Amino acid sequence: MSSSTTISPKNIAVLGATGSIGTSALEVIAASGGRLRAGVLSAHRSLEQLTSQARRFRPDLVIATDPLAAADHDWTDLPAGCELRIGAEHLDAAVAADGVDVVLAGIVGAAGLRSVRAALEAGKTVALANKEPLVMAGPLIREIVARTGAMLLPVDSEHSAVFQAMQAGRREEIRKIVLTASGGPFRDWGLEQLREVTVEDALAHPTWEMGPKITVDSATMMNKALEIVEARWLFDLAAEQISVVIHPQSIVHSMVEYVDGSVLAQLSPPDMKLPIQYALTYPERLEGVARRMDWEQAFRLEFEPPDLRRFEAIELGLEVARQGGSCGAVVNGANEAAVAAFLDRKLPFSEIVPAAKAVLAQHHFESHPTWEQLTGLDRWARQEVGRWIGC
Repeated sequence: MSSSTTISPKNIAVLGATGSIGTSALEVIAASGGRLRAGVLSAHRSLEQLTSQARRFRPDLVIATDPLAAADHDWTDLPAGCELRIGAEHLDAAVAADGVDVVLAGIVGAAGLRSVRAALEAGKTVALANKEPLVMAGPLIREIVARTGAMLLPVDSEHSAVFQAMQAGRREEIRKIVLTASGGPFRDWGLEQLREVTVEDALAHPTWEMGPKITVDSATMMNKALEIVEARWLFDLAAEQISVVIHPQSIVHSMVEYVDGSVLAQLSPPDMKLPIQYALTYPERLEGVARRMDWEQAFRLEFEPPDLRRFEAIELGLEVARQGGSCGAVVNGANEAAVAAFLDRKLPFSEIVPAAKAVLAQHHFESHPTWEQLTGLDRWARQEVGRWIGC
């Protein structure tokens, strides 16, 4: 007598489906052999691409979060049975729906905070690809997870590496974590050279393919500052337990040092499909489509401490992690506004981090901000950057 078992696929809500994280996630889903299914897709303005994704993956629901772009788009090519909703307000109900098992949070910036909060309030598993929810509201996010039993799994390659290496020991046995950074395209540039960086220079990352905002953050090292704050709340660590090292090859994605002196590292070629798949299939490990190490080729791994004079964002990140409270929301909002001004050629590259530091220094610190206060501080920080650059 024989029997067969049909495994129901995990239904994934892919928020930010047309971005670099979203498209990689869909590659992982397509290669999962039916174990994963894209049940919800959302996008902001890349609606032709969203429609094409819907035809391929046949989700139950598509959400276009920009009403103006949606009004100009022809939706007649959506597959039969695929519901369309227009407006970012529909994300909350979509991520909380009974049919959704995992929410891949890939909406860049503070715009992704509300839907992450809604998913965690509903007790969902959230594969977190955007740093901003924990940077802006780490203590409030942790409170929701503790109250609802939701699960928060990291997708950032650095935090995924830490999470994987943490499986080798108990939380109280960790001495420190070491986040690696490629150093971006300017790791060997002097201070005078950094004042001349163009938008084109900043968008030419030597290792990773990412959206423009994250690529600029990598060039200023502000991405590492945000990752320090994210790690502080994600892993419940003190700022003093977090450090950064420059590793140009981007093979070692981060390390965990235990109290006995053992250091565990997670290695793989730079390919976001691996941490995405680990989060979507956790606790299982499955065959995947990410690039593999080639152990038949010689290669070197280099590590060096960061130059904090050239990359002052790292010290800023550690300070925000130490202070907590309202600091994360202010620095994040100010940085987003400063990066947007740089991409619009209104602010020099070398002034992005100083702008964020200046706004942080001016703000009225709140040790236990509410959600409403965080929203207000985010808005205030962006306005302050506009005043700071004279826009």
